[in-house]
Amino acid sequence: MEIQNNFSLKPYNTFGIDAKARQFVAVQSVEELRAVLAHHADEKKFILGGGSNMLLTQDVDALVIHVDLKGKKVLFPDDDSVLVEAQAGENWHEFVLWTIGQDFGGLENMSLIPGNVGTTPIQNIGAYGTEIKDTFVSCQAMEIKTQQLRTFTREECRFGYRESIFKQELKDQYIITSVVFKLTKSVHKINTGYGDIMAELSRLGIGKPGLKDVSNAVIAIRQSKLPDPKKLGNSGSFFKNPIISKADFEKVQAKFPDIKFFPVSETEIKVPAGWLIEQAGFKGQRFGNAGVHKNQALVLVNYGGATGQEILNVSKEVQRAVLEKFGIAIEAEVNVI
Repeated sequence: MEIQNNFSLKPYNTFGIDAKARQFVAVQSVEELRAVLAHHADEKKFILGGGSNMLLTQDVDALVIHVDLKGKKVLFPDDDSVLVEAQAGENWHEFVLWTIGQDFGGLENMSLIPGNVGTTPIQNIGAYGTEIKDTFVSCQAMEIKTQQLRTFTREECRFGYRESIFKQELKDQYIITSVVFKLTKSVHKINTGYGDIMAELSRLGIGKPGLKDVSNAVIAIRQSKLPDPKKLGNSGSFFKNPIISKADFEKVQAKFPDIKFFPVSETEIKVPAGWLIEQAGFKGQRFGNAGVHKNQALVLVNYGGATGQEILNVSKEVQRAVLEKFGIAIEAEVNVI
């Protein structure tokens, strides 16, 4: 392990923001992580995973610890299912493709989501009708203060829509080191409920899709809507889809009959933030070096050289306009640093 000073984080965040870390170290094992935390117990620390869910608006005046733990293995297979453990530093999409290659089902709808395995439970990532909580069994995490390892079950993680205990009561207290998933091994539950997937499969002439077919369809859809962070800096969806009461939704619907929506329960409605942003006139708009992507209004982009503050300013203007037009507040899904 080598601790580096005044270290550029540009290659370590998908927005491509050239912020500096006061100090930086990459850890590649649980032992290295424990040693760094113990040796720098009194210092301010910043935990960095894949850098796909954050916006750096300033330099990081802390010891940045990049969690780079690698490895994956199969645990306790039976005839119908299998437990698979992946280390926190594994690239999420590559891990999903690996599970499909093993004919393990359950993660295919979340293909091409940026980031690493270790951060997926924090956000309870999801796409096209599935979320991490659907296949999550447990995760191992190290308490920053004591360097003790603890296993969190699905119930203990208190998953919600883009939420978990790691974003609430235990925020900044634990570092996830590995995650265990329960995946299907024989009778796969193919989920093609989202219209986009059905349309893509139909276009490809696939009537009875397998895991790889669904994954390929999701990849094609995401690539058609979302820019590649290696070519155009972004963090995927910048905003959460707001969930509002049915009563409030009906008031909005009376003014905007074409509003898109998805019932969440008998009393709550989810409204696509992308639709709201597009209707407010921001899709494809550019503000200097920052802007809203031309194909997906949920995505804010760095056209090159933008500061985190410039991107944050665009997000605030989008939020203001949507609230003014629809009376609906949209929250950032991305962590603003």
